[in-house]
Amino acid sequence: MINLADVFERATDAVPDRLALVAGEVRLTYRELDEHANRVAHWLQVQGVRPGEHVGILSWNRAEWLESMIGCFKARVAPVNVNYRYVERELTHLLGDADCVALLGEADLLARAPFDGPVLAFREPYERALAGVPGGRDFGPRSGDDPYILYTGGTTGLPKGVLWRSEDIYLAAMSVYSGPIEDVSELRFGPEGLRFQVHAPLMHGNGQWSTWICLSAGGTVVLWTGRHFDPAAVLELAEHERSQVLSFAGDGMARPVADELGRRPYRRGLLSSAYKLEVFSVGSGGAPLSATTRERIRAALPDAMIVDNYGGSETGAVGAAAEEERPRFALGPGFAVLGPDHLPVRPGEQGVLARAGNIPLRYYKDPVKSASTFVTGPDGTRWALQGDHAILQEDGTALMLGRGSMVINTGGEKVFPEEVEIAVRSHPGVYDALVVGTPDPRFGQRVTAVVAGEVTLEELAEHCRGRLAGYKIPRALRIVPEIRRTPVGKLDYAWARTLFA
Repeated sequence: MINLADVFERATDAVPDRLALVAGEVRLTYRELDEHANRVAHWLQVQGVRPGEHVGILSWNRAEWLESMIGCFKARVAPVNVNYRYVERELTHLLGDADCVALLGEADLLARAPFDGPVLAFREPYERALAGVPGGRDFGPRSGDDPYILYTGGTTGLPKGVLWRSEDIYLAAMSVYSGPIEDVSELRFGPEGLRFQVHAPLMHGNGQWSTWICLSAGGTVVLWTGRHFDPAAVLELAEHERSQVLSFAGDGMARPVADELGRRPYRRGLLSSAYKLEVFSVGSGGAPLSATTRERIRAALPDAMIVDNYGGSETGAVGAAAEEERPRFALGPGFAVLGPDHLPVRPGEQGVLARAGNIPLRYYKDPVKSASTFVTGPDGTRWALQGDHAILQEDGTALMLGRGSMVINTGGEKVFPEEVEIAVRSHPGVYDALVVGTPDPRFGQRVTAVVAGEVTLEELAEHCRGRLAGYKIPRALRIVPEIRRTPVGKLDYAWARTLFA
């Protein structure tokens, strides 16, 4: 039985005085973080929150976000990630759909959230409330069945909650090990533990999973708390905290950092103007790194390992991509590419990436969507479908094509935007790009590139010839100052479509 609160408490008992969290000016040891989380759990119990219920957290990255999350797990309730960019309509939907019985967060964000129930604002009210409840661990036994829920907006529609068992989400996404750690004091990361700098919001799976991977191994989470992403400040933080791993969410974060490293090159700390870094790994999750960004990071950090992780709210972590132009993953136990019959395809065939074993229970309160995403094959295997199409290779790897819901239908041909984006971004005049389908009177949709950079449509088309089939080459181009991305670093396709409304 694996329970997330137990995982954290086991790490605390092994290394109580080790630094667990750096969040702005806040620095907490495992003992201190554990005590704060205990108080959150007791406050929730005083409010009448019962095991199995849901509690919303509406906040930017800060220490209280993590304290509240761990406190929820200790009280056997599920913390619900609420996007701080949501407007009132979206907040009303999510808080109601999730059946939240309490809400914690930042005062200015809580002010616009329509909610009828116990509310606790961070800073002074939060500190006063927690001072009045015990800080000890007088909790009853827990279960691997305790809930974990992750709300995801996906690429279309209102946010939906993916409901997991505590044990399943830990094994699927939160640990590099096959089970709970009994004693983290002798892990290979040395006497100080691993120092893991997390930049994605904690209201996103990437931020949560990166944080828990570090905590479960008794490491130090260095949490980015800035309201706006500042690559120079990111590297200064890494230098100051001696961070060993930098975790990003795709090109939206990694490329500005790579550019900043290019301006102040790092060469084993020999240049007085360079950042003095101890980074040995740069990772991305939630959105893939482009080949250009990987090359720039490698040029600036020649000794660092680059890990492009792939996964989703419905499958957890799938694995790390091979460093190629198009993402390709080795399929481990429990993973497969499935055909329409929900059976694994043969090499050379296309299907949908799927995972069996440690997978979610369902979408919360959405039986129709659950039935189409969590399916049972004719052989009795229960699968979670990520929605991403792939081609099974002869060597057993999966060559990723892209999200099925984003496919462009042009003259009856299906085009995955992600494949075109890879080709477009490889043009030297393109800094960033996304691809959408726009109305076409003859073909239904045309492949349209939205580009930040300096390039003409003719130059782009010529560059893509030989890289893409003719029907995949962009037929229209819009130059913009900057490609907009969501708070979690993903390309904002909805914004791009408004450019052509």
